[in-house]
Amino acid sequence: MKKYLAELVGTFVLTFLGCGAAVALGCDDNNTASVVGTALAFGLSVVAMAYTIGGISGCHINPAISLGVFLSGRMGPKDFGMYVLFQIVGAILAAAVLAGILATVEPAIPTGQLGANACGKGVTNGLIVEIVLTTLFVLVVLGATSKTNGATNNFAGLAIGLSLVLIHLVGIHFTGTSVNPARSIGPAIFAGGKPLSELWVFIVGPLIGGALASAIWRAIGSKE
Repeated sequence: MKKYLAELVGTFVLTFLGCGAAVALGCDDNNTASVVGTALAFGLSVVAMAYTIGGISGCHINPAISLGVFLSGRMGPKDFGMYVLFQIVGAILAAAVLAGILATVEPAIPTGQLGANACGKGVTNGLIVEIVLTTLFVLVVLGATSKTNGATNNFAGLAIGLSLVLIHLVGIHFTGTSVNPARSIGPAIFAGGKPLSELWVFIVGPLIGGALASAIWRAIGSKE
């Protein structure tokens, strides 16, 4: 149970700090500073949690990563299901807290501005972007945490966090960047509207990407 709770806490932190930064900075792809700041917030959240709960649960805090790990044979079906459940709960709790805080701000910030994801350039474009970016991100996770990586394995959290920064710098313009179904589910529930109607893109896309990353890693990585 401790590792499941760790995933809940980690996903809460990622969603609250990442989406909170997007709201606080007024993330807009026409504002370079806000895009960079939001990207850093998501990446640094992952770094912080990797070195906080990595020794407990492995710090997946992302159903797409858990799927990639599961398909790579590094975890069983029970753990996979429980990880995803607790990740989603953590993200929903984070979005609820953030929405509650925003409701007390004068003037109130619309709940639609919860850092929720939406396809700014069309659904097909958004789906492709999420598949590609998630594939690259989960591939970094699988490689950086491989037992065959030797001493560099100790820096896996840093490599993963920095790669998430890069992923956001590319993806914010197109989808706001999800690559994480849980992180999208939480804010979409409270934002409603377009983020909720397009939520399927940010569930299906990242899960396909996680599966593709697992297939690529099995092809190029060590069997150990």
